[in-house]
Amino acid sequence: MASSLSRWLVDPKKNPLAAIHKNTVSGRLRKYGLRYDDLYDPKYELDVKEALNRLPREIVDARNQRLKRAIDLSMKHEYLPEDLQAMQTPFRSYLQEMLSLVKKERAEREALGALPLYQRTIP
Repeated sequence: MASSLSRWLVDPKKNPLAAIHKNTVSGRLRKYGLRYDDLYDPKYELDVKEALNRLPREIVDARNQRLKRAIDLSMKHEYLPEDLQAMQTPFRSYLQEMLSLVKKERAEREALGALPLYQRTIP
């Protein structure tokens, strides 16, 4: 029951509030030329860092360029021009498949009792 309710709450096709939220997030990401996957922080979650390391170099470079452009626009208090905003695809994923694979591998290693591939270290 709880899982079906939570799925309904976050599904924009079924819940109108989720659809409004998705459109709002999409509009804000388009203003800066970002994708939703760009918001994942590799310093916060080591699985994201590992997933980014496994992606092709071109995809990671494009991600870094989008982040630099967004920071630059934010510092200038500007947005992307309207024609470029229309071309943006904020919910086209490039990281989710690799991230789910990394999480599955980590869970499998933990289940087998193996040592983790990476551990958080305090600098």
